[in-house]
Amino acid sequence: MKMSAARIERALTQFEALVLPDDHPAVPQLHDLFGDHTFFLDRTGLHIVEPAGATPAGAPTGQVVKLASWTDSEQTSLATHPPEPTDVVIVLADGGETAH
Repeated sequence: MKMSAARIERALTQFEALVLPDDHPAVPQLHDLFGDHTFFLDRTGLHIVEPAGATPAGAPTGQVVKLASWTDSEQTSLATHPPEPTDVVIVLADGGETAH
């Protein structure tokens, strides 16, 4: 899913990663491979966030999904693989917010 600036900020408080800005040279290729998403890099690889329902209070949530893993300890190259849902579920907004 493509995330708003507010949702990216909220996600980064719950998931230790770096967001790839839309003007990063790799983003067009990532869009070709995986579609229109916000991409995150962490110590294990490349991730996106997919919609995952809502909290009991109605706040939208997203599950972190890993799309590629680092191939070396210096984290200079990624290898894609089938999407791997992680155990990380992020609350994307408070219960009163529904906009993306």
